[in-house]
Amino acid sequence: MAGADGTYQVARSTGRCEATGEVLEAGSACVAALCDGPAEEGFRRLDYSVEAWDRGARPEGLFSFWRTTVPEPKAAKRLFVDDEVLLDLLDRLADAEDPKKVAFRFVITLVLLRKRLVKFERREASPDGVRWHLSRRGDSGQTWVVCDPELGDEDIVDLHEQLGEVLQGEL
Repeated sequence: MAGADGTYQVARSTGRCEATGEVLEAGSACVAALCDGPAEEGFRRLDYSVEAWDRGARPEGLFSFWRTTVPEPKAAKRLFVDDEVLLDLLDRLADAEDPKKVAFRFVITLVLLRKRLVKFERREASPDGVRWHLSRRGDSGQTWVVCDPELGDEDIVDLHEQLGEVLQGEL
């Protein structure tokens, strides 16, 4: 969930390759990596040049990664992660117990619901809390059970904004 100060931390990109320190030029391909950070910090986002990544540069605590393009400085923001990456994050966080990761997964669920990629089936109360049952739209048969961490409105807005910062690749 959100930290004591009401924020959930995910660092923005520095605009440099984590492995080489080189500036990532606008329009060039790069790899964005989402990594586990210290418990009080949540996830870290690190960027790598494709060359460094292909040579095997990897951060500690690698959780997920995707290839993207470094945006033009004044270009309109766009989501740099495709729908499959969001669905992959939903799957990868399925066994998360850390409250911050549970909250992060819940916000990803809200994004997927908004994008109409998943469908809300039902809510179920259990001794561990409320669970949301979801299915993927279409005929895939894929389903998920997501814990509702009972976030407040401000927590959801904050998490949603920080998810956007991670996925948009602001450099």
